[in-house]
Order: sequence, then C-alpha cells, then structure tokens
Amino acid sequence: MFEQLTQLVQQYGNAAVVNNDAVPNEHNDGVMNEASNSIFDGLKKIASEGGAEQLAGLFNGNSKIDSSNPVVQQLTQQLSGNLGSKFGLSNSASSGVAASLIPQILSSLVNKAKDPNDNSLQISDIISSISGNSGQASNIMDTISKYGTQFGLDQNGDGKIGVDDVAVIAKKGGLGGLLGRLFGK
Repeated sequence: MFEQLTQLVQQYGNAAVVNNDAVPNEHNDGVMNEASNSIFDGLKKIASEGGAEQLAGLFNGNSKIDSSNPVVQQLTQQLSGNLGSKFGLSNSASSGVAASLIPQILSSLVNKAKDPNDNSLQISDIISSISGNSGQASNIMDTISKYGTQFGLDQNGDGKIGVDDVAVIAKKGGLGGLLGRLFGK
C-alpha cells in the first residue's frame, strides 16, 4: 500500500509542492516523501487509537473526503506540523501543502481501492497495512461486524457477524470478498 500511496503523492505533488514558490526546490523530494510517510503513519495511528469507525466511513465512501472529515483534519495537521519542523516551512506554506495534498490523495486512494477494474490496490490491503496487529485488526473487524448486517454479511441470519459467517464468506471469496461486500465492490 505504501508504494501506491507514494505514487499518488508524486502524482499530486507537482501542483502542491513542485510548482509552489513557498516550497524551496531543494526540499521538493523531501516534502513529498514526508507527505507519504505522514499519511501512512497517520492512518496507522488512527487505527491504533480506536478510529476504526472513522476509517470504515472513509473507505466505504460514507464520509466526504474534504476538510470537514476528521481523518483528513488529523492527517492535515500532522503533515503540516511535520513540514514546518523538518523543512522550516512557514505555517501558511505547510498548511497549504497539506490541505491541498491530503484530500486529493485520500480520495484517489479510496477510489483506486474501490475500483473493480483496478486490482493494484484493495481495501483489504489498506486495512492490513494500517492495522499492524491483531488488536487493531480486531477493532476494525468489530466495526465491520457493527455495520456488516447492513451489507449482507450475516450469512446465517442470526443478527450478528461471527466465525460461522466468515467461514461461509471465505468459501465464497475470502477476506477480499468480505471486505468487498462491506465497501461495495
């Protein structure tokens, strides 16, 4: 997932970084690398701090990916602070770069993961990359379970998502199938 994220930063970085007079040219590569690292680390931090519901909302398309989104706000603040401290950019320059990059990159990342014609990145890849350990994955799975009945994941009709439902879904398409159903693929 990090590689795809880095490619998206490179794609959107021209307008926000390279063609931005507030970012000295000698810092262009460093600023874009920092953007990739900050987004990835920020998503991992949100997952580890119990933000599974925010992440599920982000990746299933129920939340707008703009400055009003709490995930976007948190990642923008983190990147802005990092750019100021690591590269000496002014508050307005670092805030401008972050506010420009974060929504574009997250929107593109979510759209890419949800696109049935693009197999280069799956929602399951993102969750796996950012959840890191079974406790975090469990929190995300709890959120999936919470919303799962709305997406037809309750295979035996008992009103909850359990191991038996996962077993049936696994036979039909594995974890990718489970997450695909949740996120509309």
